[in-house]
Amino acid sequence: MFDNLNWWEIGLLLLLALLIFGDRLPQVISDGLRMLRNLRNMARNATSDLGRELGTDIQLEDLHPKAFIRKHLLSEEDEAALRKPLQGVYDDLRSDVSGVRDELREVADAADLKSAAMPTTVTGGASRSAAASSPAADTGPAAGTGPAAVSAKTLDADAT
Repeated sequence: MFDNLNWWEIGLLLLLALLIFGDRLPQVISDGLRMLRNLRNMARNATSDLGRELGTDIQLEDLHPKAFIRKHLLSEEDEAALRKPLQGVYDDLRSDVSGVRDELREVADAADLKSAAMPTTVTGGASRSAAASSPAADTGPAAGTGPAAVSAKTLDADAT
């Protein structure tokens, strides 16, 4: 209940309660605990009365409509018959998603290998490959057509 409060906050709440209630604080605490006990007893009695009226052993968790129907109205064969078509769809979907995930990992690994093979430098706020940023890379018959030039053009377009 107080998992998200640290000890400073709890101490501050206790100090605030002491300031508000003063000498009546022990009486307020005992009244609150008595009310909590009475609420638990009322819930327990209501559950036992409902179980007695229905003729079955019922727990508080069974009062949820889905759990109630599953436990008291459906047999295990009926429940299995309802789950069987959905289980096939679930298995198909799970295998498709795992296949897509594996393919994405392969593509990401391949992209990481390509980017690791080309060292990058940062010049003028845009990342360029080292081969594309050197002046010698722009000379020769295939200037501006290699993979380094293509990635540099892409990065320059992204930078603007």
